Amino acid sequence: MRQAGRYLPEYREVRAKVGFSELTRSPELAAEVTLQPIRRFAFDASIIFSDIMVPLEGMGIDLDYAPGPVIAEPIRTMKQVEEMRSLEPQRDVPFVMEAIRLTRAGLPAHVPLIGFAGSPFTLFAYLVAGKPSKEFAVPRSFLHAEPQVSARLLEKLADAMIVYLRAQAAAGAQALMLFESWGGLLGPYDFRHVALPPVKRIFDGLKDLGVPLIYFANNCGTVLDIISELPVDVVGVDWRVPLAGARKLLPGKAIQGNLDPAVLFAPKATLEKRIDDVLADAGPAPGHIFNLGHGIWPEVDPDAITRLVDYVHERTAK
Repeated sequence: MRQAGRYLPEYREVRAKVGFSELTRSPELAAEVTLQPIRRFAFDASIIFSDIMVPLEGMGIDLDYAPGPVIAEPIRTMKQVEEMRSLEPQRDVPFVMEAIRLTRAGLPAHVPLIGFAGSPFTLFAYLVAGKPSKEFAVPRSFLHAEPQVSARLLEKLADAMIVYLRAQAAAGAQALMLFESWGGLLGPYDFRHVALPPVKRIFDGLKDLGVPLIYFANNCGTVLDIISELPVDVVGVDWRVPLAGARKLLPGKAIQGNLDPAVLFAPKATLEKRIDDVLADAGPAPGHIFNLGHGIWPEVDPDAITRLVDYVHERTAK
């Protein structure tokens, strides 16, 4: 979860020289910061450095990072939706594919590379709100005020993410992950009828690739029974969800998670105890990928990540 980032001094050194958008658009630099945490930590997999908003820029959306994504003209009309270009990855985001190729060439053979995208509802939330928000009241109300515009935008985003993720797999990504960052703001009815259909459309459009498909459902503990209907191999859950309960609600799927990132600030003995708690909660059955329940915070000491990774390997080797 957010392997590369401001908690790493080597990443901060790169960022001191280039802006965030430039970093995502430079294949050599994106590959370098993807490889930085792999050189430092014994992670079992790598995830490409990029941002969920990158393909939207390729679709003609004017945005900036300040530091979160800010949309110059938030979506309000069907005309705006129809004016969004259909995504052609090799034309619109070739730098992402080249970054994947360079990263794959630089990774140890035993470390797989994960490609990713944002879920349609999460992208919808940013496009309609125009900027980050705690509750995303504008896009949530827009769903009900403009159902036809909303449905068309979600459909268009789903189709774009299918071609985007397929292109990542073709470039060398060995697993594909969809981030549902804001679906947890929806109640069960709206999650099932708004957020889920475009996500299912995406995974249906990827299942022939034969690579593992991962869905990270942030703050979605109340709708795991609905998520269980998705044709995915792995469901990532945040720290609010007991893993034992998630397993029962997600039969036949692996789970990914879910240590609270705040625990990385704890003393060594406490950190190890909390890691043991996560492993015990997941149980001895196969199909658990240990992970944080959300991204690494910028203030985290990298040594805490080393302690976590080494201890998980030590405990699970037994």
